[in-house]
Amino acid sequence: MRRRLINSTLAVVLVVIAVFGVSLVIVETRTISNSAQERVDSEALRLAGIVDSRLLSDERVSGEVLRKQVDTDRYARIEIPGRAPIEVGARPTGDVIRATRDGEEGEIVTVEEPRTAVTQEVGRTLLIIGGVALLAIVAAVLLAVRQANRLASPLTDLAETAERLGSGDPRPRHRRYGVPELDRVADVLDGSAERIARMLTAERRLAADASHQLRTPLTALSMRLEEITLTDDLDEVKEEATAALTQVERLTDVVERLLTNSRDPSTGSAVTFDLDEVIKQQLEEWRPAYRSAGRAIVSSGKRHLHAVGTPGAVAQVLAALIENSLMHGGGTVALRTRVTGNQAVVEVTDSGPGVPADLGARIFERAISGRNSTGIGLAVARDLAEADGGRLEMLQAKPPVFGLFLSRTPSYRDGRDHEDTTDATVR
Repeated sequence: MRRRLINSTLAVVLVVIAVFGVSLVIVETRTISNSAQERVDSEALRLAGIVDSRLLSDERVSGEVLRKQVDTDRYARIEIPGRAPIEVGARPTGDVIRATRDGEEGEIVTVEEPRTAVTQEVGRTLLIIGGVALLAIVAAVLLAVRQANRLASPLTDLAETAERLGSGDPRPRHRRYGVPELDRVADVLDGSAERIARMLTAERRLAADASHQLRTPLTALSMRLEEITLTDDLDEVKEEATAALTQVERLTDVVERLLTNSRDPSTGSAVTFDLDEVIKQQLEEWRPAYRSAGRAIVSSGKRHLHAVGTPGAVAQVLAALIENSLMHGGGTVALRTRVTGNQAVVEVTDSGPGVPADLGARIFERAISGRNSTGIGLAVARDLAEADGGRLEMLQAKPPVFGLFLSRTPSYRDGRDHEDTTDATVR
């Protein structure tokens, strides 16, 4: 492309130089020739006037007298009737410029000048024109190279950007080139890069969330299936199989919820549900993991609370908090339900070291973790809670207390909720 731009620009300049240069040479040549002829004519007329003046005053007319009146590079011949011709200067040979004038006293004055002077002047003019044309060609080449680089380099850069997008590097470059058409292409490529980056981020986030959310239920399901293979008691097999089927349903709900959130995080399917059932489900599901760790998980507080939300999402939030306590906490993990205003609150706490002071509220940010973990669980839990119109907060850092706030149904705000201090303990 660079070569084509340079060649096309150079061709245009050469055509312009050829058209205008030849015309200028012709005009200048004619101008110089006419000017030389006018000079010779003027010289002949002037010399004839001098001769007439001297003849009328009976003064001497000779070569010595007229020599000072004629330029050294010209030849003059004066023919006076009844006298010998008078010659001044050396008569040129070859092509000459000649002018003849008749005087009032009958004399004939002829002035000649060699045409070589005109040729030399024309040559000097042609040299100047050629030099200017050469400078114009050099300037045109430099301008063509600059313009070619200005157009070709951005195109090469845009091609590299498109190739980077195709190879999976969606970072926009935000480069502009001062050419509206190229800048428009750059805008489109940067917009595409940003959209691809958002899509890749969403896909990676979905994969990370799915991996994190499915890991614990799959582990619990695997442990139940192992218990089934180790027992011969038919009733226990049926009980564990029923629990396993329930966990499979929860896994299906988790997957559907993750896919729904990936398409539209604000989409929810809130219903009125029994909070006790969700808490009981979580206690049963986490029983194998806590039993293997030699720790206890208990629940207390108000019973028969009905909240508004998505049971599967609430279960995932509680599962994230319980798993967080299992991995980073210590001692007994307690789930306590209470009422504040028109909200039902589930608090999850343990006897561990708590949240480091340098983390604080950043504990809910993605990739933020006080230990060597993914830092995804609490971020996903917060998103799930907010999608249902609730909220997840850290109420206390040491010992750690996390609170899940959910809306209550109106029919259960009239005092029929009652305190049940009986702990449901799983060891």
